[in-house]
Amino acid sequence: MAGSFITVACPDCESEQVVYEKASSEVACAVCGHTLAHPTGGKADLEGEVTGVVEAR
Repeated sequence: MAGSFITVACPDCESEQVVYEKASSEVACAVCGHTLAHPTGGKADLEGEVTGVVEAR
């Protein structure tokens, strides 16, 4: 029941960042600070486009 690490493209600056799909805290873009993931208690609500899976479980 473990989650995967995914690559998300920021909607503002288009930089890519690796995010845990079940993030338990807000994740901000390392370049511009835009919030990429909001915790929901399960899979995080992502604001950017998912561009790939880094590590699938």
